[in-house]
Amino acid sequence: MTNGRPALAATVLGILRTIAPEVEPGALDPARPLRHQVDLDSMDWLNFLVALHERLGVNIPEADYAQLVTLDKLLDYLLDRRVSRG
Repeated sequence: MTNGRPALAATVLGILRTIAPEVEPGALDPARPLRHQVDLDSMDWLNFLVALHERLGVNIPEADYAQLVTLDKLLDYLLDRRVSRG
């Protein structure tokens, strides 16, 4: 498994591009709402979160979805969950 925020960001963006191949990672603002920048509908967003879980092994309960608004918040969340898993 990769370590560190840059490697995690690369993995997350790679997964995002499998859902939305038109995404240009360099054009994303990590502080703006991710779904709006990428124009993902609710099903694509759910597929993205499921793919993150499968690839990274991090459980993302539905109750936490509202926290994952920006790329920065998503990365913070994933880093925190990966560290606490050991």
